[in-house]
Amino acid sequence: MKSIKNCVWTVFAFGLVACLVGACLCTKALAKERDNIMQIAVNANGNTIVFELNDSRAAKDLFAQLPLETAVENYSSNEKIYYPPEKLETLNTPLVQSAQSGTLAYYAPWGDVVMFYGNFGSASGLYELGHAVKGGEHIRSLSGTIRIEVSHAH
Repeated sequence: MKSIKNCVWTVFAFGLVACLVGACLCTKALAKERDNIMQIAVNANGNTIVFELNDSRAAKDLFAQLPLETAVENYSSNEKIYYPPEKLETLNTPLVQSAQSGTLAYYAPWGDVVMFYGNFGSASGLYELGHAVKGGEHIRSLSGTIRIEVSHAH
């Protein structure tokens, strides 16, 4: 009887250790995934807008060009645009299906990055880069020179 109890406890202890190790590995994987999230901060006029980028080639190209300072321009009645120093590669980058307020996109024909503060829809050559996760309400008021840099706030 004593050996059966010892066996049960051994199996239980082994199972518990396996669960704890699995939970630890899972937590580490989630932390690593969170650390790999690309976020950028657009700063101007005392406001900051944080965009979370998708995992596309164009988003990675934009991220690699940071930090940068550039002029922001009004375009239409629902977007602000700026031109990164280098064109972005759009291979494996999704087209925008329905731009909403806070959508960050790249318009390949002109080579500009678009920050939407109103709904738009889609257009040929308009690629999705990400979306605002903080401060999206400030896109409309951007003017002058903006500074774009890596955001470390997750």
